[in-house]
Amino acid sequence: MQLGTARADPGTTAYGWFHVTGLPTGGDERLPVVLAEGQADGPTLWITAGIHGNEATGVAVAQDVIDDRLSERLSGSVVCLPSLNPAGLRRNVRTSYYDDEDPNRYFPDPDHDATRPPKVQERIDRRLFEAFEDSADALVDLHTAQTGSMPFAIRDRVLYGEVRDREEADSLADDLDALVEAFGLPVLTEYPAEEYLEQSLQRSTAGAALNAAGIPAFTAELGGHRVVEEDARAAGVAGLYAVMVELGMLDESDVPDDVGDPGDGVPSAPVDYPVRRARHPHADTGGLVRHGVDAGDVVGEGDVVAEVVTPHGEVVDEVVADHDGYVISRREGLAVYEGDAVTSMAVRDTGDLVVPREEDA
Repeated sequence: MQLGTARADPGTTAYGWFHVTGLPTGGDERLPVVLAEGQADGPTLWITAGIHGNEATGVAVAQDVIDDRLSERLSGSVVCLPSLNPAGLRRNVRTSYYDDEDPNRYFPDPDHDATRPPKVQERIDRRLFEAFEDSADALVDLHTAQTGSMPFAIRDRVLYGEVRDREEADSLADDLDALVEAFGLPVLTEYPAEEYLEQSLQRSTAGAALNAAGIPAFTAELGGHRVVEEDARAAGVAGLYAVMVELGMLDESDVPDDVGDPGDGVPSAPVDYPVRRARHPHADTGGLVRHGVDAGDVVGEGDVVAEVVTPHGEVVDEVVADHDGYVISRREGLAVYEGDAVTSMAVRDTGDLVVPREEDA
């Protein structure tokens, strides 16, 4: 296996760099690469992290999952890029300084037409896409969410239409389900298709791998950002080993003794019905938020989840849950404006996992 300057022979681990663009000050913008090449043939798993430069735990998981023990036991290849956004990492911020927009919304979309030349981040994302489209059999993209967030996994809806027919989409969804269930974190289906497309999530790392390249891919949200959370880090490493077992790259007996079981040490889903990701409920009045719930709390439609108060402490609004579900995280900061979401939630989902794109575009 080779990517950039990293080349791994069977049974070895290799380190190197993947050039993605030139810098105005000279030199290259390059991404760190770690390759693990097994002794036997098998699938190729891509592990990516750090496309948001302040999301620390995902980077640590990507760094820790590969060592010489893995290469010696592996069938197939693991391609690991621990930091997809070094420009953001240098400043400990979410975005890159190329255009200060979200770098995880620029991957190719076959149905996206643009009349302007691509910006540098779009060019970088296209080079990454071409690399994993050419070699990956599965992809896991590692992230973190808001401060205090529960760890969870996001399963995108599989779109069909011009790129693939319904039968192909169903098969891809089955493959995706197997991987995300193996990972062991609570599973949230992504936003409904119309909102998914409005937010350009089909142009995220996992969204493009899944819906453009047809590669089973999902996003793991490993707790809060900015610092490495040890329980979430350990769960992420265990989840990736479980994915490799599911793919047939490892036997269960090949998992190192110091790697725990998937989901150990982190909260499990507190409800037994299917859920999707949602950012609500929303404040109807500007003010200062007083949360009445915490991550992991189960709420019902109509329950009060927060109050909004004036600077003097007078309650001016009660924020009420729109759906049954549970809290993933609370809004960071004290101030809220009219229309701001005060929580991120996992809410009851009755929608299809496989959906036609043309009806929702």
